[in-house]
Amino acid sequence: MSLQTVGVIMAGGSGERFWPVSRRCHPKQLLYLTSETETMLEEAVNRLTPLIPKEQIFIATSVHLRDLIRRAFPDHPMDNILGEPLPRNTSGCLAFAVANILARFDGKAENLLMSVTTADHLIGDGDRFRDTISAALQFAKEEDALVTIGTHPTRPETGYGYIQIDQLNQPLSDFKGVPIYQVARFLEKPNHEDAERYQASRFYYWNSGMFFWRISTFIDSLKTVMPPLAESIDRMADILKRSDESDPRITEIFKTIPNTSIDYGLMEKADNVYVALGDFKWDDVGSWDSLSRFRARDQHRNITVGEPVLIDCNNVIAYNEPGRENMAVCVIGMENIIVVTSNDGVLVCPKSHAQDVRKAVDELKNRNAKQI
Repeated sequence: MSLQTVGVIMAGGSGERFWPVSRRCHPKQLLYLTSETETMLEEAVNRLTPLIPKEQIFIATSVHLRDLIRRAFPDHPMDNILGEPLPRNTSGCLAFAVANILARFDGKAENLLMSVTTADHLIGDGDRFRDTISAALQFAKEEDALVTIGTHPTRPETGYGYIQIDQLNQPLSDFKGVPIYQVARFLEKPNHEDAERYQASRFYYWNSGMFFWRISTFIDSLKTVMPPLAESIDRMADILKRSDESDPRITEIFKTIPNTSIDYGLMEKADNVYVALGDFKWDDVGSWDSLSRFRARDQHRNITVGEPVLIDCNNVIAYNEPGRENMAVCVIGMENIIVVTSNDGVLVCPKSHAQDVRKAVDELKNRNAKQI
């Protein structure tokens, strides 16, 4: 069977834990966090284009970011940058993307393979990453399978979800040297003791949040475990064949979509879920302290961006977005802290409180601050 492959890059998050640099209208996927020369979204697109033509890569974002991303990617097909009308987690994101793709490709779901990747993760070894995607897509082409990617834990991380494979099973495929197993179960964020046990085992993997399937398999699986979402896709696709995203009927349908992740709504409930084991470096770049895992450090374990001055500091992250020409930032005698400056915001916190930046953003919202 000859299938066309389409790619969807999920790029709708707000990245509140990267405040004050990440804002509602300038989110983390448009920041230079994992590279000094490319934004995270640029990296995500460029990783995929050797496999999938740009004309068949869709960027799924929120409606208030659509025009911003279109300006940031003038060479990308403008109609392939999709703006979801309301936040509905990854269930809404993928339903909206699939509806647009079906409308574009005459509704022939059985003829379409779909790759779903992210715009806010660190991916090492692009070639091996593409090998893993190729293996996942090949398996999805041959089987009625929902495939995700798992990577082996490199630390006892309590902030990620995990995937368990059955220790008695053999891999069902080994295309390009990428083993694929049926998923035994998904596990939510563990405590530290369990995370240590998962890291020591070869049967537990980080859940990367990337997906690969035939669109017909995806829709058929939804009909079994999330029938209202499958119906929403059909209704939106029918409207989009004759109209566009701005049609108010799309928003009305979107209001009925549950605000839940596709992991929870579909992947954890379906019985045709498989995992391709990736051996490339992967990291969910979720907060400022994650820079410690991939940015270069000096001899005192400090990470600096924008040439701040650090004196007698140890294990400090100092991120000066305006740069030394526009703002002088000095940190003296500090350890284990994060200092971030933008043109109109300053963040100072211990590394251990990096996850609490979102609480500060919530308080700024309560004060109707303009710096969000």
